Amino acid sequence: MTLPAAPPPGWRLRSEGSLPSTSNLLQRLAISGEPEGLAILAREQTGGRGRDGRVWSSPPGNLYFSLLLRPGGPAREAGRWALLAGLVMVEGLAPFAADPAALRLKWPNDVLLGDAKLAGVLCESAATADGGLDWFIMGIGANLAAPPVLPDRPTAGLGAIPPEQVACSMLAALERLRALWQRDGFDAIRVAWMARGPQMQAPLTLRGGRSGHYAGLAEDGSLLLSADGRLHKVSTGEIAFREAS
Repeated sequence: MTLPAAPPPGWRLRSEGSLPSTSNLLQRLAISGEPEGLAILAREQTGGRGRDGRVWSSPPGNLYFSLLLRPGGPAREAGRWALLAGLVMVEGLAPFAADPAALRLKWPNDVLLGDAKLAGVLCESAATADGGLDWFIMGIGANLAAPPVLPDRPTAGLGAIPPEQVACSMLAALERLRALWQRDGFDAIRVAWMARGPQMQAPLTLRGGRSGHYAGLAEDGSLLLSADGRLHKVSTGEIAFREAS
């Protein structure tokens, strides 16, 4: 695959040396009316954010960027766009991995290299007064040259790769996936995610202790968990990093 040297048509990539948070800046711009197609990259972040208010370690050498979409449609579809974000990361990172097949998705939207965390995304959105999706931001972090040491999970990196090159690869992946969604419907995105996700019937534990076996994804992207002889639909939450055995 030929790696893109620039953002795809319609995208503007703004590169900064250091920011508190690329998503915080982009959110302010979105609220003030910034049109779709702006992506902001920082060489380092001093206030990076993860899920549930967790700090995202942001040393120089990794990818930190956020991108702005105004996809329209109902606000209830934000979960579908969050699922798409996982595929954007894994497809954007695949050209830089020695073994692309080793990249896997952990619901809802982390990328693993083997059993170690490689990338994650924090998705944020706003609704219009009539229930439409006003804007949607994917805030992406990926370990390249400087995977952080974390107390609760192993991490992995891909090496000293220019972050701008990875960002352009992800933006190109986003455009391919949006075209797939438009042509074949969201089910094509769900199937593509499942191809990179856990093995069917793999044991899983959610944060908080709930456990069961992976049974795929529902039509809206929710996790299906088989437990106690029943099929449970999980719309929010996170799979614990140390999964049940």
